[in-house]
Amino acid sequence: MPGQLVLVDDEPGLREAVQAYLEDSDFTVHTASNAREGWDLVQQKLPDLVITDVMMPQVDGYQFLKQLRDDPRFKSLPVVFLTARGMTGDRIQGYEAGCDAYLPKPFDPDELVAIVTRLLQQRATLKATSAEGEMPDVADMARQIAEIRAILTQRGAIIQTPSPVKLDFTPREQSVLDLVVDGLMNKEIARRLETSVRNVEKYVSRLFSKTGTNSRTELVRFALEHGLTK
Repeated sequence: MPGQLVLVDDEPGLREAVQAYLEDSDFTVHTASNAREGWDLVQQKLPDLVITDVMMPQVDGYQFLKQLRDDPRFKSLPVVFLTARGMTGDRIQGYEAGCDAYLPKPFDPDELVAIVTRLLQQRATLKATSAEGEMPDVADMARQIAEIRAILTQRGAIIQTPSPVKLDFTPREQSVLDLVVDGLMNKEIARRLETSVRNVEKYVSRLFSKTGTNSRTELVRFALEHGLTK
């Protein structure tokens, strides 16, 4: 399962080795040597998962994780801790802080790949059920809305290119797309269009299918890049 990862570790040798192994497994890996660089990368790349060392100078892994969890965009972002501290108490502290997996050094790279793959599969399943309206993820929705609003602040700088596929939206699909691009949530769109939230969810799913996107953030970026909205 491909995905975009951010890897944060202050040991150059380990960072390069882990990056190479993950890239051999078809992941796209962006690296940072400290938590401050990692935070900038996460905001820029909006990754699917973060792998971070715990023991780092200035800002450690726990502080970095708290920074991520305090931001609505990253409340549900999977985070894997890599650390030389592998005692039971350390692992408990990591899970209590909100990490999704805790891997003591030295570790087997295959185990890391297995952990990353499992977490990404879980996240994909959660997104799919949310899109179908079966189990809404409020944190994930808040994250996507925040991402969309961040994209809209750069709207004037986005270079438009023709759509790679011919798209034919119905008038109602176009109306929903315009409101998604405006950063509205499904409940707000339903109220604006005087329809049900369930109907809005169906239209959003159709828009995903027609544009080949998998999230509201991807849909908005696609629409702006290809001039599909007002």
